[in-house]
Amino acid sequence: MPGRRVYSLRYNRAAEHAVQRLRAAGIVSFFRPQQLARAGLTQDQLPPLIRRRVVERVSCGLYHLAGATPSPYDALAMACTRVPDGIVCVLSALHWHGIAAVAPPQVWLGIPHGARRPRLRGLDIHIIRFSGAAGSYGVGLTEIDGVRVRITSPARTIADCCRLAPQLGVQVVVVAFREALVRQIVSYPDLVRAQAALPSRRLRTLLETL
Repeated sequence: MPGRRVYSLRYNRAAEHAVQRLRAAGIVSFFRPQQLARAGLTQDQLPPLIRRRVVERVSCGLYHLAGATPSPYDALAMACTRVPDGIVCVLSALHWHGIAAVAPPQVWLGIPHGARRPRLRGLDIHIIRFSGAAGSYGVGLTEIDGVRVRITSPARTIADCCRLAPQLGVQVVVVAFREALVRQIVSYPDLVRAQAALPSRRLRTLLETL
């Protein structure tokens, strides 16, 4: 019927306009309902977008723009959307900084001691507990697939790997240390400062071999 077609056209245009506003607000892949306000939208507008299949529900409280270009960092973006205070660290940070060529099978996230462990359906997450200086030193902000992410710096990441050498394996730590220096992703002074802030016997030993 003509009236229904006009209504459908208007509905499609409204959905397209909403997606444009989301993208303009920096939401290009995963988002939480609370982030709709950044685009000048309300949570009441979410169900129609899902019905029109321009937005997909990934899990409880997590949504994804349909047709968004897949990224090798989708898992990181998804995890950090659900745990915005989490810190991408250790093996996941090694991969993001280009020190490790292969992405780990798990997303490594740091959370404060005492914080409730997040349960993310469909994501394999390895949780590290940080306290004191470890909760802030060398932690910066970046953006992954439009998601603001807290992540450890390259030097801080190497320091964390050294502290977790028994868990990761010494060979993994030594290779990461050498790769970061040879490719000039970190400098010797950066690592000395990281060692001073987060002391590690293994990092001190590696620095002494240079």
